[in-house]
Amino acid sequence: MTRRSCCIYATGIVCAHLLIVGIALVVAQVFQTMIHSRLKKEITLTEKSQMFEAWKNPPPPVYMEYYFFNVTNPEVFLAGGKAAVQQIGPYTYREYRPRENVTFLENGTKLYALNPKTFVFVPEKSAGNPEVDLVRTVNIPFVAIMNELNSYSFFLRTGVSFYLNSLGVEVFMTRTVHEVLWGFKDPLLTKVHAMKPEVDEYFGLMWKKNGTHEGEFVFHTGEENYLDYGKIDTWNGLREMSWWSSNQSNMINGTDGAVFHPLINRNELLYIFAADLCRSIHLAYVKDVEVKGIQAYRFAPPNDVLMNPKENPTNAGFCVPAGDCLGTGVLKVSVCREGAPIVVSFPHFYQADPKYINAVEGLSPNKEEHETYLDLQPTTGVPIRACKRAQLNIILKRVQGFPKTKFINETIFPIMFVNETATVDDESASQMRTMLLIVTLVSNFPLLIVGMGIILLLVLVVIFCRNRQKKNEVKRIDFTEAFHSFTTVKDDTAYTQVSDKPDEPSANQPPRNGSYIAMSPVEAQKC
Repeated sequence: MTRRSCCIYATGIVCAHLLIVGIALVVAQVFQTMIHSRLKKEITLTEKSQMFEAWKNPPPPVYMEYYFFNVTNPEVFLAGGKAAVQQIGPYTYREYRPRENVTFLENGTKLYALNPKTFVFVPEKSAGNPEVDLVRTVNIPFVAIMNELNSYSFFLRTGVSFYLNSLGVEVFMTRTVHEVLWGFKDPLLTKVHAMKPEVDEYFGLMWKKNGTHEGEFVFHTGEENYLDYGKIDTWNGLREMSWWSSNQSNMINGTDGAVFHPLINRNELLYIFAADLCRSIHLAYVKDVEVKGIQAYRFAPPNDVLMNPKENPTNAGFCVPAGDCLGTGVLKVSVCREGAPIVVSFPHFYQADPKYINAVEGLSPNKEEHETYLDLQPTTGVPIRACKRAQLNIILKRVQGFPKTKFINETIFPIMFVNETATVDDESASQMRTMLLIVTLVSNFPLLIVGMGIILLLVLVVIFCRNRQKKNEVKRIDFTEAFHSFTTVKDDTAYTQVSDKPDEPSANQPPRNGSYIAMSPVEAQKC
């Protein structure tokens, strides 16, 4: 066997082994299973996990952008007309949210933590100075007291109304943005505080929320089941709430939005418990996106999250009392706001019933500016980019005994909305890209083996074809040489003329009988 033949056979054997092994690994998904198993063990809330430090001190900066609706025609609205508002802002604050008092429970399968939030004003990202800029908005303490007195006698309400008139309390108030957001001493609440000390005399949409936490959380670490990674076990010692009118609505589902389990697929629903909304919401897959070179899945609340119970019966549990429901796109949260007629929605009543949008001039909902979404890296479950957008509203309606509300048309009145944004920082994005590259290479290693096998197969085909071609050339050369030799012999053959006379005998050669033909160079054989 020649060296060339040995090379062909060796290449064929190696090629066959690579293809068989590679295809077997691809079909069995050995490396992919190995990587997934490794991710399930590594992505946990344990001290040995790389994710733990990022969970305790999130590196991406979080910004809170506050927008307010300035009322431009309060007199028209109080006279029974349509309110007109003008959006002002944003007033941007950097949010710091480190985890504190982190304690492992139940052999490390659960984790206790507090999550205090601190806000620092960022002037370069803001449209104005919140301590200077004024905003005219609904006097929420006044409306809350009216709503509370609605169940009392008409005479009591009338007496309170006269008293409030003497204090100069109006349905609308004008305050600085800072006061409305972070608090001010309200004259009406000061009077109430004198009679009921448990009522705070200060009011602000974010009063006592700077430097405080939203409650005590216990999380699953994910060691027992990777699908439980980051899920809330209890909130303030509760596994379910008691505000709503159904068990399903009172459930505390999902995570707090900071982390999600690894290996997310497009067909699943992700759940988040939002303490400021007093409920859990679910997110559904929207589309694939790319953030800083990282592929991600975008998840957003579908239309049915705040859909009218008539269209989505599962939302009937959020009607309190049972049957007292609002329309699509809004949620009344009075039960967890000390009875105040507070309603939450998406900004500008995005995804809400058109009647709420048309009730107030100056609203223009759109998906780009008002949709809440999360961009998640599906392999690790890490949020790459997040936009949480929510709007605070209040119900304004006529209350008998309060003449100032006599002509008001019941309206869900927008107060402000917040846009909470976070995007992965460049350093974390670089580390994630490197990690994902390694995961991709290891997961696709069987495909590399198959690819090498295919390349060797092509090499084998080329070598075999070239070897076949050379053999054909050798045969062609042998045939040409043989033909050339034959023609050469034919050309060199000499014929001697036949003579009737006998040749003259030579002195050295004996005489021969008869005529003969002599061929040269081969002599005639002797008889």
